[in-house]
Amino acid sequence: MKQPAVYLLASRYRGTLYVGVTSDLVQRVWQHRQGLVEGFTQRYGVHALVWFELHATMLDAITREKHIKEWKRAWKVRLIEAANPRWLDLYDTLLG
Repeated sequence: MKQPAVYLLASRYRGTLYVGVTSDLVQRVWQHRQGLVEGFTQRYGVHALVWFELHATMLDAITREKHIKEWKRAWKVRLIEAANPRWLDLYDTLLG
């Protein structure tokens, strides 16, 4: 699934959130889940993919990520719950 994407990871239902951008969503989320990405997600156990958005270009994805990072937490929660109200981990849906 090599395509620019913005994604939100969560530690649990309505838990700690992380916003990221990548050109390979499957690989990047796998890296987070394996604890291979040092820093925030590793430290706080933020590994469940709860929302993602695909983009045509990396520039579009980076621009969207920057906007979402500026949002209030409540706005991010609404974004997640509009598409994934139960905060299910969407990683397996990427695999097949």
